Amino acid sequence: MTARALAAAALAAALLATTATACARPAAPIERPVEKAAPADSAPDAPHAYRRWGLPAPLPPPPPAHPRARPRTAGSGLPPVVDHIPTHDKVVFLTYDDGAERDPRFVDLVRELRLPVSMFLTDSVVGPGYAHFARLREVGADVQNHTLDHQSLRGLPYAGQRAEICGQQDKLRERFGIRPRLFRPPYGTYDTTTLRAAADCGVSALVLWTKGASLRPGAIVLVGPPQVERTLRLLREVQEKGLSVARLEDYL
Repeated sequence: MTARALAAAALAAALLATTATACARPAAPIERPVEKAAPADSAPDAPHAYRRWGLPAPLPPPPPAHPRARPRTAGSGLPPVVDHIPTHDKVVFLTYDDGAERDPRFVDLVRELRLPVSMFLTDSVVGPGYAHFARLREVGADVQNHTLDHQSLRGLPYAGQRAEICGQQDKLRERFGIRPRLFRPPYGTYDTTTLRAAADCGVSALVLWTKGASLRPGAIVLVGPPQVERTLRLLREVQEKGLSVARLEDYL
């Protein structure tokens, strides 16, 4: 065999060995771009959040607060009792009682729609569920007082009424660092003793709710369970009537 033939044979053998080695080696994995998950607390694009909740249009922002007149007090040194807000602003107010329902979708609803809501909490009802309301406060909800144990206050002695109201003021201060200005008596029942006790506990207004099925400017709406479904139904009616939702605390 000539020298040229020997060189060609050696080159062919080397190529075969290289190919065999490459075939025996496992193929390197193909790197694919990894899509990062959105943070759990990130909100959808605010202008389009209404679509996720089945609303026909974005919620209009409320106008600057213009209460027509300060609520009249029930007597010297006593807080006023309000069941609506006297205002020419085309706004309504959404309120929720007790704290029994703790649907995480409601936190999403409040956050994504930037919805001003007021939560009147009863300690014995909330129980171990205060973390849910801490999350609601983080996304803009207000927390107010609805007594320690949800007793009907009318007719109770001063000491008992004061314990119910001031006791919940203390609980909410421990939990959230606040002493609420607003108080809603359980079942909407109260007497002059309730007003005296509320005043002594630092309450500036007793808040009831507007009775009747029709929404009108200044209405304080008590929203029952299920919160998400009832709230969305109300928001559609709010939009149909050309109203917006405002923060109750801005008017009291």
